[in-house]
Amino acid sequence: MDKKLVALLACPVCKGELKLNEAKTELTCFADAMAFPVREGIPVMLATEARTLSTDERLHKN
Repeated sequence: MDKKLVALLACPVCKGELKLNEAKTELTCFADAMAFPVREGIPVMLATEARTLSTDERLHKN
């Protein structure tokens, strides 16, 4: 996913910053502890599609 596009995107819940996790192909919002999937290069910015970050993921903020 293009890093310029990631810089333009915001969390749909809190409007905060998203971090790209290329290994897991998802965008992460640490403020809400949510990870939004990227499918076929397209970010799915729906709270209902996001997964909750584990405690370990929240603490390590890759």
